[in-house]
Amino acid sequence: MNSRPAAGGGRWVDVPPARMARWIEGFTERHGGPPEIGPGPDGLRLAAPDGTAAVLHPPPGMPGADDLAGFLAAVGAPRRLGLLLARKGAVAVGVADGERLVVSKVDTRYVQGRTAAGGWSQQRFARRRDNQAKAAMADAAELAVRLLLPEADRLSAVVGGGDRRAVDGILADRRLAPLVPLRAERLLDVPEPRHAVLVEAVTAARAVRVLVRDPE
Repeated sequence: MNSRPAAGGGRWVDVPPARMARWIEGFTERHGGPPEIGPGPDGLRLAAPDGTAAVLHPPPGMPGADDLAGFLAAVGAPRRLGLLLARKGAVAVGVADGERLVVSKVDTRYVQGRTAAGGWSQQRFARRRDNQAKAAMADAAELAVRLLLPEADRLSAVVGGGDRRAVDGILADRRLAPLVPLRAERLLDVPEPRHAVLVEAVTAARAVRVLVRDPE
C-alpha cells in the first residue's frame, strides 16, 4: 500500500480491493473501536472514537455505496477499465477486465528535448520539437481509437496516467469523444509508459484511495 501526504493535511493511502476489509479492521483496532460510518460527498466516511477520520474514495467506474458492506462488495466486483498512459513521446493503451490486462499496446516516438541554443538555431530546434510532439500525439490518438474506442460501450471508466497535458491532448481527438464522459478524475502517477508500467497501472486504477486525517 502506498502512503503520501495530502494537501491540506492528512495522508492518502492506496488500498488494493483484496486488502480493503483487512485495512478497515486495522483502522478499527488502531483507533479505539468500531467507527461511525456514513456516506459523504467524496465517498464513505469512517469516524473513529479517537477523532481520526478516513474517507474511502471509490475507485474509477465503481458506483457509490451508503454502507460498508455495499462498499466492500462493489470494490471487489470486476470492472472493465480503459487505460491511457502518456509521457512525452511514449504512450501505453490497455483494457483491463478486473485484475487482468486483456488488451495492450505500447508505442514510443522520439521527441527532442529542450535545447539551450539561441537565435535561429533555437527556433529551428523548437519547430522540430513541436512537429515531433504533434506526430507523437497523433500516433497516440490513433492507438486509442484502435484499442479503446471499440470498447467504449463496455468500459466502466477510462483512467489516464502520466502527464495530464499529454492525456488531455490525446482525448481532444474528435474521434475519441465517446470516451471523454468515461474519463475518471484520477490521474495515475507513472513513469515513462512501458508494458510493465501498464500492468502495474491496472492495480493502481482499481485501488481505493483513502484520505486519513488525524485528530486536530
